[in-house]
Amino acid sequence: MATAILKLKIMPESPEADLGAIEGKTKAALEKLGAKIHSVEKEPIAFGLVALIFTVVWPEEIGTDEAENAVKGVESVSSVEIIDYRRAFG
Repeated sequence: MATAILKLKIMPESPEADLGAIEGKTKAALEKLGAKIHSVEKEPIAFGLVALIFTVVWPEEIGTDEAENAVKGVESVSSVEIIDYRRAFG
């Protein structure tokens, strides 16, 4: 089974959104599809808005659109963007 490294930028609906809840629900949604969470970072955007940057080990045979759709279904998520995709060797 081939794997890839996938980076997702997740924007909450507002600065008041609960990032902890978004992070937990996103982890659960991605792991349900077979992903392994490598790291989660917070990136300040503007005016108190903070994006979550997920780095995950992704099963290459599953399309990235499934990851996007799973995260879009998480409560309080405004948008999801794949910012990096690389094949993993080794």
